[in-house]
Amino acid sequence: MIFDTHAHYDDDWFDEDREALLRGLSSRGVGTVINVGASMRGSRASVALASEYPFVYASVGVHPDDAPAMSDADIGELRELAGRDKVVAIGEIGLDYGHEEELTEAERNVKREEQKYWFRRQLALAAELSLPVIIHSRYAEGDTLAIMREYTERFNKTEGHFPGGIIHCFSGSPETAAEYRKLGYLLGIGGVLTFKNAKRLPEVVDEAPMRQLVLETDSPYLAPVPFRGKRNDSGYLPYVVEKLAEIKGIPQEDVIRITADNARCLFGIAEEKSMTSGE
Repeated sequence: MIFDTHAHYDDDWFDEDREALLRGLSSRGVGTVINVGASMRGSRASVALASEYPFVYASVGVHPDDAPAMSDADIGELRELAGRDKVVAIGEIGLDYGHEEELTEAERNVKREEQKYWFRRQLALAAELSLPVIIHSRYAEGDTLAIMREYTERFNKTEGHFPGGIIHCFSGSPETAAEYRKLGYLLGIGGVLTFKNAKRLPEVVDEAPMRQLVLETDSPYLAPVPFRGKRNDSGYLPYVVEKLAEIKGIPQEDVIRITADNARCLFGIAEEKSMTSGE
């Protein structure tokens, strides 16, 4: 059964058919979903979905676009949410330097420093709780890698067991991917792998060992070909599996098994639980 490590079923795009879609995923070959918080509201909703569906688990965190509006109280609430049943990670957190065209240089610097501050605060929370992290990085490859290297090295020196994490929707260079792999992170691979204009990602996948790859959708976004531009959901992951298997030269069944094993190990989810459909 496929393990989707990154979806947003709390998104408004699923309001009309969320329950039917989720309860039908097992019949489409999907066994487990991590619903990932991208805001305080989304984190609360992710915890609620995990409590309702046996095959859904939650990650809590605030996306960099919303992070500058965070407060100390939000960190406290994230800490409380992270202690709830079936919350398995902190994320999605990170840096996003997109949509800066209309900003002055001063405004851009302020925005980036605010994102970095709350990124580090949420990484510190993950370290405190020994939870894996789910990292968002867009147009911020150098800064994200520098912060993740700093965080990982400090954690390894002071905390002992390193819980690891996923670089979500990896879109960087093969060289950057190799650096993340050296640090012990997994790479999240989704619909972009099937895009005709995805030039670097196939090379990244080809070079990465299977033990450091996981599947994800980012539902409702980034649907694979032939559904590109439409609403995405976990049931479309077989198209990503097919492409990944083609690149690696292995059976699709091996892609599903290995990536699911990687995800279960990272998040501490037993196989028998991940196979529960809830139907």
